Amino acid sequence: MWEVEHSVTTSAHPEHVWRLWAHVAGWPEWNGDIEAIELEGAFAAGGRILMTPYGQEPVELRIAEAVEPALFVDEADLGVVIVRTTHRVEGIGDGRSRVTYRMEISGPAAEELGPELGPAISADFPETLAALAARAEASAPTPARS
Repeated sequence: MWEVEHSVTTSAHPEHVWRLWAHVAGWPEWNGDIEAIELEGAFAAGGRILMTPYGQEPVELRIAEAVEPALFVDEADLGVVIVRTTHRVEGIGDGRSRVTYRMEISGPAAEELGPELGPAISADFPETLAALAARAEASAPTPARS
C-alpha cells in the first residue's frame, strides 16, 4: 500500500468546511485542478462524483462514507489499484479546526503504481487544502457587533 497525508489548520468551523464539500458543483472554486465535476445521487455513501481534472479523462469517485460534518471518503477503482481518499475535519480548540486529506492506494499493483500515481494525484493537496480553508473562513458568518 502507498499512502500520504496532508493537513492544514483553519479558523473555520467543521460545518463550514462540510458545506463546501457537500456542494460538489462548487469544488472548482477552491480546487484549481478541476475542469468539470458532477454529483450523481446524494452527497452520502453510495453517491458518485464524476470529476474531470484539467487535460485528463474523467474519473469516477464513489462516496464510500460520509459523516456530517466530520468526514467523507471517496474511492476510485482503477482496476489494479483502488485510490481511497479520506477528507476529515475536526475541531482542535480555540475556535480552530484541522482539515486533513489522507490518500491510500491499495490493490495488486499498489507497490508498483502507488509511488507513481500517488504523488501525481496528491501533489496539489497543500494548495487545495489552503484554498478550501480560506474559502471556508470567508464563508463563515461574521459575529454580530454590539
